[in-house]
Amino acid sequence: MTERYAVIGNPISHSKSPLIHKMFAGQTGQDISYEAILAPLDGFAATIERLRNEGYKGCNVTVPFKFEAFQLATQFTPHALVAQAVNTLKFDGDTILGDNTDGTGLARDIQFHLRITLNNKRVLLIGAGGAANGVSLPLMHAGAKLTIVNRNVDKAQVLAIRTSNKAQELATSQTSVQTQILGCGYDELFGKQFDVVINATSAGLTDSELPLPATLFASGALAYDMMYGRVTPFMIFAREHGAAVVSDGLGMLVEQAAESFFIWRGVRPETAPVIEALRKFQ
Repeated sequence: MTERYAVIGNPISHSKSPLIHKMFAGQTGQDISYEAILAPLDGFAATIERLRNEGYKGCNVTVPFKFEAFQLATQFTPHALVAQAVNTLKFDGDTILGDNTDGTGLARDIQFHLRITLNNKRVLLIGAGGAANGVSLPLMHAGAKLTIVNRNVDKAQVLAIRTSNKAQELATSQTSVQTQILGCGYDELFGKQFDVVINATSAGLTDSELPLPATLFASGALAYDMMYGRVTPFMIFAREHGAAVVSDGLGMLVEQAAESFFIWRGVRPETAPVIEALRKFQ
């Protein structure tokens, strides 16, 4: 019997997830259906209850429901606990497993597709909102020496502490994992350089520029914007100020979807051909 999955958001018509999971299913021979569902802004919990009653096995969650999804879950992965937000739900009887696959997707895209190692690299994560919360722990697990910068310094420091504490908690069998993180404001970046700079803010949506120093990028640095489908002011700034590699977040989108697919189906699809196909549609 075909097992059913969905992505839930508001808005949702723009989502590439149904196409991505259709390609994954065809590639792996999995008998699933996957659809995009528009949930009312005040009706996320009711939508999840309906899907569970109808026999759906899981769903992806996108804006603006990731925090509500965290509240609905009954079990959590470490990534979800650090993020305090969930983008993947798996239904198993009375259990709702909540995970956040964004960080795994980001780390895999950087390391496997861009072929840039994160281990012992100076990594700057710009922003301390939901996107940054979703990726901080996987960056630590990859061995990054992480700095989080945000206009609201307190938010950056809170995220740094929460991520560091969870990294230390999980480090008993992973003693090589970095556990020290700096949370700071933009004024503290002057005079510092980074090997990887990741924009996790929504500045690209409004074409806003970030107050970054021109000397931020070390030799051979990667500049990565988690947005996809457009060239952002951050990407332009990076090209003009010495970044050797500049990338958008399309690979992250596909990789986080592949992680969800693996959680649900126990099969890991090949992501490179899916990324290549989506690039042609842009």
